[in-house]
Amino acid sequence: MSKFNFDEKIDRRGTFSYKWDSLSVPDMLPLWVADMDFKVAPPIYAAVNRCAQHGVFGYALENDDYYNAIISFNKRHYGVELKREWIMPVPGIVPALTAILQALTQPGDEVILQSPAYNCFFSCIRNSGLVPSENSLVYKDGKFSIDFDDLEIKASSPKARVLLVCNPHNPSGRLWHLDELKRICEIARKHNLIVISDEIHCDIRPNGSSFHAFSTVDESYNDHLITLGAPSKTFNIAGLKSAHVICRNKDYRYRIDRQININEICDVNVFGVAATIAAYTECDDWLCELNDYIQENYQILRSFFSENYPQIRVADLESTYLAWVDCSSLNLSSEQIKNKLIEEGKLYINDGEMYHSPQESFIRINLACTKATLHEALNRFKKVFP
Repeated sequence: MSKFNFDEKIDRRGTFSYKWDSLSVPDMLPLWVADMDFKVAPPIYAAVNRCAQHGVFGYALENDDYYNAIISFNKRHYGVELKREWIMPVPGIVPALTAILQALTQPGDEVILQSPAYNCFFSCIRNSGLVPSENSLVYKDGKFSIDFDDLEIKASSPKARVLLVCNPHNPSGRLWHLDELKRICEIARKHNLIVISDEIHCDIRPNGSSFHAFSTVDESYNDHLITLGAPSKTFNIAGLKSAHVICRNKDYRYRIDRQININEICDVNVFGVAATIAAYTECDDWLCELNDYIQENYQILRSFFSENYPQIRVADLESTYLAWVDCSSLNLSSEQIKNKLIEEGKLYINDGEMYHSPQESFIRINLACTKATLHEALNRFKKVFP
């Protein structure tokens, strides 16, 4: 029996919501930006309320409880042993990534990433004076895989400096297997690349599946690894601005810390500290039910397209709550599909072009919503494409 009600309808309009309030049309249905329409777990709600009731919202201090929460969660879920000194608090993954790139590279260096890729990766790279080197994923029979021959070529470039891995991968939904990560690590070692592993989506996956943190792949290469993590996607607290960088290499850590301070991103929100502690110590049961609910929504989506549009293929969702859907049978670009859904169906999804998708007609659909919202969205899709 469910302990938590993920079917609860919550009106997010008028709450300073980027997802809901940035749209000019009042009845637009947003299944785009990656946050969830669910209330946070009760322990997080209670922790934030205690902070609010105190009434003083000064600068935050990350105390022992904060660091121990991150350490215990990683040990409990992934068998990863962390030390406090390796953890660097930051307000978000994107500004942290920019600081890391600026700290460890020189202008003109190449950063390898698998495309389609999270759109902010490209802006972080370019804003740091670097060059994105796209190792396009191979798409075949509804599945995505890494083109290792191409990755070897990209890694052998004399300008290649960083390999940015999205683990698990957004937007394809791939949960990388251990053998794939080992091959990535072998190529990185061969060409002396720094690996940055963005693991923000790792907790969102079917219960019983296995996630392999990059730090467990080959511990002898961990001095060349920086991991990005946060409770924001998992526990729907992105607005509280709490994330962390994990770096074992003392020299890298010094350089990254210096750049974090130069970029003035060293402060974490006081509410974020409280929420992080609660999320990582008291919310495992909530997370378990959340993952079941997302998988139920995924099956609803698959069934809808299978029954109504058998030529539209939903990529296997091994992780994240973001479905990656192949709409090439509609004979429109992803941007055309998005615009048509907005204009004729008042349904907002993401187009694949913003992620540099090698395939032209993929769209991204956010499944972290109530079943009622999802059914309404699918009805609108059907009205636009009868």
